[in-house]
Amino acid sequence: MNLPPLIGIVETGLIVANVDHAVDFYTRVFGLRVMFRDFRMAALDVAPGQALLVFLAGSSESGSRVPGGFVPGFDAAGRSHFAFAIPAAALEKWRQRLAAEAVSIESTVTWPRGAISLYFRDPDGNLGELVTPGLWTNY
Repeated sequence: MNLPPLIGIVETGLIVANVDHAVDFYTRVFGLRVMFRDFRMAALDVAPGQALLVFLAGSSESGSRVPGGFVPGFDAAGRSHFAFAIPAAALEKWRQRLAAEAVSIESTVTWPRGAISLYFRDPDGNLGELVTPGLWTNY
């Protein structure tokens, strides 16, 4: 089968109860930069070509008219999971950073291929992960 190429995931979205609290958490703890913000969502710069979107719960169910067209509605119930890629050499600095910001590490996992994951919760209970290379065959 000759499929057109995929070159990555550009956005990961989380549903949150309070956009202000989510933006504060991700900018303060992780240093993410706000690229866009309105009453219902914020787009945060994670790395080149990668964004974390935080959406106010219930605000996107009916969709949104944007300058170039219409974004269909969506929503989610419950908590989500995401992982930030980190260099292995930065693992201890991230452990210290989370402690300094009073973000509890719920679990540390050493994976069979050598990756290490630090699991934490954001203010909305979403499960975040900081993970070093070696988790998957492609990372």
